[in-house]
Amino acid sequence: MHLVRGLDRRAPDDRGVAVAIGNFDGVHLGHQALVRAVRERAGAGAGRTAVLTFEPHPREVLEPASAPPRLMRVGEKCVALAALGVEELRVLRFDSRLQCLAPAEFVGRVLRDGLAARAVVVGEGFRFGHRRAGTIDQLRELGRAAGFEVTVVPSVVLDGARVSSTRVRGALAAGDLDGAARLLGRRYALTGRVIAGQQLGRTLGYATANLRLHRRVAPLGGVFAVEVRGVRAGPAAAVASLGTRPTVGGGETLLEVHVFDFEGDLYGRRLAVEFVAKLRDEERFASLEALVEQMHADAARAREILAARAA
Repeated sequence: MHLVRGLDRRAPDDRGVAVAIGNFDGVHLGHQALVRAVRERAGAGAGRTAVLTFEPHPREVLEPASAPPRLMRVGEKCVALAALGVEELRVLRFDSRLQCLAPAEFVGRVLRDGLAARAVVVGEGFRFGHRRAGTIDQLRELGRAAGFEVTVVPSVVLDGARVSSTRVRGALAAGDLDGAARLLGRRYALTGRVIAGQQLGRTLGYATANLRLHRRVAPLGGVFAVEVRGVRAGPAAAVASLGTRPTVGGGETLLEVHVFDFEGDLYGRRLAVEFVAKLRDEERFASLEALVEQMHADAARAREILAARAA
């Protein structure tokens, strides 16, 4: 997988690309349908398989007060898309210059000159260019002049509704992790490198690996039964808390993971935390003793859920 930021750096070869365009936040079933289509076009001679996305998320620029929480960071998109066979992730900075490009300028500068696109794959309802003025019909017309064909992929429907990043966020916020997994085609996960914490958990009998999220808002929160990858060869059973730790005066949102039956140093290690079941919301306890008592109950419940899943 090649990660290329912007249009200045040339691609690894001159085959041209079959490129899918979108935000790809979550890489859910709908995004996966776009990837399948772009791989088919690449296999038919349209060049290497690529995805074009934008950073920051356009809504974070256009509507910062109401922008939704991100499901994925760029690195997480890379991993998910590489697993689907994407060869290149091209990330364009969404700024005033990009958002002001007229549809014809976007096609000429980005798709023709920047990417040498031979096939472009989009979802139905795709709009592009300044104030989203460009339509799919216009993309087809401009594409004929620029030397690429356009494929439109119908929305993926699950349980009578379109699969979308918004639906995934809604399921996560509601604690419906099974529902989110069905929309994603896999368990929702957060990844990060373990940082040094206050080591309070160790003094309470629950040593934790702390992961900083590097995002404005987390799409979920509370206490969870999780499986962790990156600790040992297979997934490791664990209990995790995602929040601000109000009982101990925390402020920054952290993901704290206690891996069962593990003793060792995880500092600096990159972990992927897969959310299996939500146990409860985060809450403030009257004392550390009350917190520890609840932690015992959370750990026991998480062990029970994960053991049943493994069986």
